[in-house]
Amino acid sequence: MILAIICLSYFMVILDNSIIFTGLPRIEAAMDFSPTGLVWVQDAYTLVFGGLLLLGARSGDIVGRRRMFIAGLVLFSSASLLVGLATDQWWLIAARAFQGIGAAILAPSSLSLLTASFAEGRERAKAVAAYSAVAGIGASAGLVVGGVLADLVSWRAGFFLNVPLGLAMIVAARRFIGETERRRGRFDLAGALLATLGMTALVLGIIESSLVAVALGVVLLIGLVATEARAGQPIMPLRLFADRRRTGAYLVRMLYLGAMIGFFFFTSQYLQGVLGFSPLAAGLAFLPMSAVNFGVAVLVNRVIGRFGAVPVLIAGVAVTLAGMVWLSRAGAGSEYVTAVALPMVLIGAGQGLAFAPMTSAGLAGADPADAGAASGLVNTFHQLGSALGLAVLAAVAGGGALADRVGAALTGSSVLLAVALALVVTLIALRPRRRPAVVAPTTEGYLVKP
Repeated sequence: MILAIICLSYFMVILDNSIIFTGLPRIEAAMDFSPTGLVWVQDAYTLVFGGLLLLGARSGDIVGRRRMFIAGLVLFSSASLLVGLATDQWWLIAARAFQGIGAAILAPSSLSLLTASFAEGRERAKAVAAYSAVAGIGASAGLVVGGVLADLVSWRAGFFLNVPLGLAMIVAARRFIGETERRRGRFDLAGALLATLGMTALVLGIIESSLVAVALGVVLLIGLVATEARAGQPIMPLRLFADRRRTGAYLVRMLYLGAMIGFFFFTSQYLQGVLGFSPLAAGLAFLPMSAVNFGVAVLVNRVIGRFGAVPVLIAGVAVTLAGMVWLSRAGAGSEYVTAVALPMVLIGAGQGLAFAPMTSAGLAGADPADAGAASGLVNTFHQLGSALGLAVLAAVAGGGALADRVGAALTGSSVLLAVALALVVTLIALRPRRRPAVVAPTTEGYLVKP
């Protein structure tokens, strides 16, 4: 029951990260968004989400993870209602940012509750596999659900659905989930502010081609690292980056999600703007990926048990890369089945293989006291990759015909995946070489230091 509540709540977060994609053409027309402005409908959510995630994770450690989990559900559901009621550009973007606050509390609280509820070993591995499957399936299902609702009802309907679902999860959480032990501490507001403003400035600079904004973002993020190095109770303990494999998992996740957000954002527009699909047909067009993703995600834990987590992660990223390269060749005269559906099968299979070992690698070896911060970093790099990836790919896409912009953006996604694959091999797969033993004299003989 606890796993069901956690996964359903996280499903809401992931669903809303993608449900808006199939409604983008209608939002653009109804509210007179420019292509650049349309990027902010997504990035307002992911930037606030990513920037406040670490604070949200730390809050769970101090205030109590169940308490923050419920608070996240309240904020997220309320913000979803505001998104559904939006009538102007500023209202929609502001409501999406508010929704990001709720998600920043809800996502790390759900993952830290999962680690607190399931003992390390086989049971936690199964729980993490289910949680990771939700991440991949929720993103795919959001496109299908968003397309169906945008065509038959309205793009707003998916956000209104979060209100009753959120209320049900609040009631269930109060009944079935126990409160975790609270740790004494204080909130690192400076760290949270620097993280949010730094990432926002960086994304703004990339989207608007402003070197000043990019430079400001870099300075603020350097300030974040300096602040966290001195903070007594940092939201981003730098010791979590001491492990090469865990750091590699964070970077791979950032690049992988950057590629995938570009895939969702641009492929949805390609289906509607180039192939002439309705929002309903565009949503259903993602079913080959969703179905394969679900099937692979259900079996991935057995696959990992047989072949090991690292080989499965390598295979997942490599298969996703192959599908993305294939999809990037789609043009104005392409056929859906050969140019879109078949590449989507590869992308779905790659996602199903990659997410579970990627999540486990980001949590592996972390001290129990850092469980909240470690889960926060997993989700932070998830959202940071989404925000930065979309900004970079939107800049790469440039102007011109939609088919050409989509091709350029998906080629950019392929490059991100190629770099991610290289990092998996060099930072996660390769074992560090052992240093030769040193024999040191002591008063009682000789001490061998490895």
